[in-house]
Amino acid sequence: MPQENSRIWAPRLRRADASRYLLEAHGIEVAPSTLARWFSQKSDGPPAHVLGRIPYYPLVQLDEWATRRLGALRSSTSDNRAAA
Repeated sequence: MPQENSRIWAPRLRRADASRYLLEAHGIEVAPSTLARWFSQKSDGPPAHVLGRIPYYPLVQLDEWATRRLGALRSSTSDNRAAA
């Protein structure tokens, strides 16, 4: 779940706003150019809708992607072995 922000976000964000949202809501720093590269290369980046030529990233998808990217909480590096 995203942290409470004083800023109200639209339900779908363009690339620069999606980048800012990921940083403010989840603490994940991803440049807009990285989002562009991930989207054009069909990587594990967040999915987006395309309207014309412009990708719009749904907040729900950004939150789900950030949660997957951050992974499970661990109390030590040895917790990594149990997940493997």
